Amino acid sequence: MTRHMIAGICLAMLGLIIGGDLLAVTPNPYRAPAALALGSGAAAPGGFCGALPR
Repeated sequence: MTRHMIAGICLAMLGLIIGGDLLAVTPNPYRAPAALALGSGAAAPGGFCGALPR
């Protein structure tokens, strides 16, 4: 196998993963969390993996 063939297969698989994700749930930009919420007061919806337990 050549590098071009392997690169093509990887790009095709990546396209299938992204396409399957887009088909599973339609994106709604109005319900998406803010990409950068610097100083907005909005809390992150998930936890922070580096936070120490209390």
